[in-house]
Amino acid sequence: MKKLLFIVLFSGALLQGNSQEKYLSTPRQSVETHLYYLQEETYNDSLARLPFSGTEGNSQEGLKSAIKLKQILDGKGIYIEVSEIPSRPNFYDSTSRKHQYILTTQFPDIYLQLNKTEWTYPTSSLNAIDRIHKEVFPFGTDRLLNLLPKFGTNKIFGLYIFQYVAIFMLALIAILIQKVLTLVFNKLFLRFVKQAGYEHLATGFLLPIAQPASIFVVLLFSLSFVPVLQLPPNTSYYVTAIFKIAIPLFGTIVFYRMANILSLYLERMARKTTGTLDDQLVPLVRKTLKTFIVVMGTLFVLSNLNIDILPLLTGLSIGGLAFALAAQDTIKNFFGSLMIFIDKPFQIGDWVTSGDIDGTVEEVGFRSSRVRTFRNSLVYVPNGHLADSTIDNHGLRTYRRFFTTIGVTYDTPPSHIQIFIDGLEKIVKEHPDTRKDNYNIFLNDLGASSLNIMFYIFFKVPSWNDELRARHQVILEIMKLAEQLGIQFAFPTQTLHVENIPGKPSNSPIYMNEEEIQQKLDQFFIERRQ
Repeated sequence: MKKLLFIVLFSGALLQGNSQEKYLSTPRQSVETHLYYLQEETYNDSLARLPFSGTEGNSQEGLKSAIKLKQILDGKGIYIEVSEIPSRPNFYDSTSRKHQYILTTQFPDIYLQLNKTEWTYPTSSLNAIDRIHKEVFPFGTDRLLNLLPKFGTNKIFGLYIFQYVAIFMLALIAILIQKVLTLVFNKLFLRFVKQAGYEHLATGFLLPIAQPASIFVVLLFSLSFVPVLQLPPNTSYYVTAIFKIAIPLFGTIVFYRMANILSLYLERMARKTTGTLDDQLVPLVRKTLKTFIVVMGTLFVLSNLNIDILPLLTGLSIGGLAFALAAQDTIKNFFGSLMIFIDKPFQIGDWVTSGDIDGTVEEVGFRSSRVRTFRNSLVYVPNGHLADSTIDNHGLRTYRRFFTTIGVTYDTPPSHIQIFIDGLEKIVKEHPDTRKDNYNIFLNDLGASSLNIMFYIFFKVPSWNDELRARHQVILEIMKLAEQLGIQFAFPTQTLHVENIPGKPSNSPIYMNEEEIQQKLDQFFIERRQ
């Protein structure tokens, strides 16, 4: 990268002669005339202002513009390679399609223009010089340029005595301001967090921000006074480069630490919600925000060093495309995690079933989620797989079903069965965790070895452990009720039936005739109606 420090390389003495045209006949001669005759050893204001005196013939204004332009170049540390300036009298800029030459790309508004046979700065350039000079020397700091040299003009190691004095004073003032700002920021932060109810954050999070924040402000303050020092070209370049790196660096540190405060605020807001997935989202937001801050800080550093980041971003985009093709699964899982956070199909702690996965969700990450199975093993499931699969969230159930069949022996009288069923209904109604408006308890089936009673109820409990506890209590109550009523539970049995045994009556049933059985049927329904 080409250095942008102000230094003028001279190959020899300038053209000799008394004609003004010889000093302004080419862009190179005009720049040499301006800069060479403003040097301490070869100072000649009548020649240095020639490139600027083309405006209404005002030589004094031209001299002011010449001095201001040199102060801008020295203050910003802009390097001008005289040997690279065109030396053709009829130089033509193909970009602007005019006979003009831009002095430096950093300030495209300052340019030389061919006026008949002389290369001079037009009025628009002079106006730009005044405007840029105010930007480089804000708050009237340019007045110090006339004050500081009075402290001494002798050089020591390439610097004037007034420059050493100015550097010392600037460093001392910067240190004092930094100390004061640190105390002020500490006070402000403490007052703010006390009013907001976050006093516990002061020591661990807010106070570490005060020091880099004060350094950031001091660096901005000091940078505005660096041009006043008028340091030598090489020194000015490196000093400016250090400031351009340090300012975004400390700004990045401030915002990086503020991300911790924001994440704590989000954690507090997440605790107020009923869901638990928000709690898992906060660390992901913190990591993403910190990564974004570091990337933006790096781009600011590169931009301050006059590095064109557009080709870099273009290269990153092409490389990112190749990387994306090679990491399709990872990107798929990342977007799967986003869909999980948006749709919220489950919360942390929910019992979910998805294909072969059956367990409790413990964590949702950028790439995968952790599910604790009922064997106490830990399963890592890619989020892309979860986003594309059917998820049965048992944790979102309002009621938990309990269905079983109660088998009683065939010799149980019908009246006893009805009383037993009434007792089962009363158990459901009196249990604190059962649903009272929806249950089904009926004699449901004639089994191979039992009379089957369907027992279909719901529990209103928050977790599986509570469900198991409620089942335990209900089943015990059923067993106690059966014991109290003398109801016998059936179990699979087989009966061997011998139709005829010698010396004993036959075991074959004797059936009633058709008239008798019809009478029995009519009598049964008459009794039912009564």
